Amino acid sequence: MEYIRVAKVENVTILHHGQPTVGTLHLTPHHLIFRIDPEAESSCQSASQTPPPQAKPVKRPREIWITYPIISTLFRHPASAASPAHLRLRNRDFSFLTFQFKTERDCRDVFESIKSLTIVKGVENLYAYSYAPGSIEKKFNGWKIYNPLKEYERMGIGTERCKGWRISKINKDYAFSPTYPALLVVPATISDTTLSHAKNYRSRARIPALTYIHPLNNCSITRCSQPLTGVRGNRSIQDEKLVAAIFASSQPQNLPQTLGQLETFNSSPSSSYTNLGALSLDPDACTAGSPPEAPEPPPKIYGAQQNNLIVDARPTVNAYAMQALGMGSENMENYRHLSSPPCTKTYLGIENIHVMRDCLNKVIEAIKDSDLSPLSPNREMLIRSGWTKHIGTMLDGTAVIVRQIALEHSHVLIHCSDGWDRTSQLSSLAQICLDPYFRTIEGFMALVEKDWVSFGHRFRDRCGFLGSDKWFIEKSGNGVSAEDAYPNSEDDSLASRNGGPGTFASVANAGGGLGEALEKGIGQAKLFFNTVGVVPGRASSSPSNSTELLDGAEDYSASPSLDRKTKPTNAATTPVTLTKPKEVSPVFHQFLDATYQILHQNPTRFEYNERFLRRLLYHLYSCQYGTFLHNNDKDRHDARIQERSRSVWDYFLARREMWISEKYDPAADGADREREIDGGRVLFPKTGAAIRWWEECWGREVGEMNGSAISLPATSLPEEWGGSGTGGGGGRGTSPAPGWQSGGVGGSDKGIEVEMM
Repeated sequence: MEYIRVAKVENVTILHHGQPTVGTLHLTPHHLIFRIDPEAESSCQSASQTPPPQAKPVKRPREIWITYPIISTLFRHPASAASPAHLRLRNRDFSFLTFQFKTERDCRDVFESIKSLTIVKGVENLYAYSYAPGSIEKKFNGWKIYNPLKEYERMGIGTERCKGWRISKINKDYAFSPTYPALLVVPATISDTTLSHAKNYRSRARIPALTYIHPLNNCSITRCSQPLTGVRGNRSIQDEKLVAAIFASSQPQNLPQTLGQLETFNSSPSSSYTNLGALSLDPDACTAGSPPEAPEPPPKIYGAQQNNLIVDARPTVNAYAMQALGMGSENMENYRHLSSPPCTKTYLGIENIHVMRDCLNKVIEAIKDSDLSPLSPNREMLIRSGWTKHIGTMLDGTAVIVRQIALEHSHVLIHCSDGWDRTSQLSSLAQICLDPYFRTIEGFMALVEKDWVSFGHRFRDRCGFLGSDKWFIEKSGNGVSAEDAYPNSEDDSLASRNGGPGTFASVANAGGGLGEALEKGIGQAKLFFNTVGVVPGRASSSPSNSTELLDGAEDYSASPSLDRKTKPTNAATTPVTLTKPKEVSPVFHQFLDATYQILHQNPTRFEYNERFLRRLLYHLYSCQYGTFLHNNDKDRHDARIQERSRSVWDYFLARREMWISEKYDPAADGADREREIDGGRVLFPKTGAAIRWWEECWGREVGEMNGSAISLPATSLPEEWGGSGTGGGGGRGTSPAPGWQSGGVGGSDKGIEVEMM
């Protein structure tokens, strides 16, 4: 409470679509609450329009609840001849509000209070650590929705169906790779000793590890980070052996596993062998001197000859340029022979976090005036933002992976830079297309826990939960420049200054071809070294914004050494107390948007509806639950997050009926369709003209972004903001409107019912 300069301000006017409503503004430690007086609202309505003759007066007060982490930007405007002193909020759920005050002092005090409450010094100061669930949530425990042992068993690991894999506990204390899960699934022919050597060749020690096995053919999706090839063309025999074993995992195990690498069949040492039964029932069941029994050959896989694939999600030139920083991409001369026919590699051209952040801010610029005006978004600006183009590129890459596994019966290894942004997007989207289980509510929850939470997506950094003073702007009497008004939209990385977002991708697509692109990429790398004083093979002693020149370098506080060993004191394991605005990016938002595209194209194949995805996006930023607060499992374990907070899945499980799609047809993915030659239960996402704006997510009406705009009625606050519910975290709303929570202060279930997304 010491940060709250003023706890209550009366006679505050809120603007929505240019229509005013008078109420009282309350500031609490975790929420900004606007309480609407029914009489004041009725008077505002009567002043602006004639109410319908049969309209019933609103008898109960309504409240709008805004959690502080969801505030993206806050502007303070002083009083002028044209308008009173006011604040404009732009929120991460794409709701935009204007609060007008009677006095300059109230406006300033509220601004400073919100700023102090939004910028926090640590995750433990966020709402999740003090949230008390409502009665309907208390009986659920969303922390148990995902059990890695059960999920891997569901996929066949440790069973007769899939004997080519084992569960390794090499990372049980997170010392092997701090950003990876405690349990890793690796080929049964690879020992932990081999893994210990292979980790030195992958950024952050994020070795190739299994995330999914397709039940039809035992072909796998594995994920990792980029190799540390560097300018010297480093290689690792252990990494090549690991990749070879992955590509051979669906072959009979009594045959040679690779060409030129695994000349003889050797099981893993007993000290590193673990099966599901031993882990779940008796941790000491596997003892030294008792190696596993020789597995029986699985049935042969029907279908096409395998064409195994390595997927690099980055633009081609970005990956080549990263070699100047000691990283890069696989040299296929060292990997091609690891399977027969030779495996191949493809670059998907998905841009980095800086381009995506800039893209999002362009969309916000196009839709930002919904608080002041009932007009539709600026269509031209929406097109120039490139948002739907990037979603399409992501789905194109997903389609490549899906076809490779479902139709080519081949294995796919995915990575980007560090394997926690674009890799998570592609891996999870491919699994939604391949497996009907992930199109159910519980299955989707397990997928998010596995491929995002457990595999180390940096939620805290990408979502900016801790706030930044750069997001709070005070406008002077002389006005504010565009750069000052939109600090988030300015990607002032060296990449942007030398050609705008996607510089390397633009170079790669230039008329000069790959040779010119490489030449320019090398020139950019030289410029980078000249700027920060880094000599190849020697790490910089101080961080520099110029590291953002190269794809993936945003994840390093200093330029990494070309040495092949992963440094234990890297940025991923160093505690960060404040948000770095240039690491914020809508990575998970884009995944949900791409999921929405597949759902919209195949409405009968999804148990959950669009609203489920939209609510999840809201609670990503609400910080009401502990699921997304940290960057990796190690951080969650150290913070004892499961003991000190609630899971976001409690919210959804307690209201399960709200998320079930009316169009869902379970029979469409019945077991009888599994072996149909056209893909059966597999979905193939459409791109191009099939990509549409997720208008509900952006807080717009039907047709405003995808078709002929529908004029909005001149009303005050939408009625759906006062949807039915039972408050707090235990509320139960019925309206599809974005962005508003039911509730009482502190999560009580006795509050005024106003829906939160």
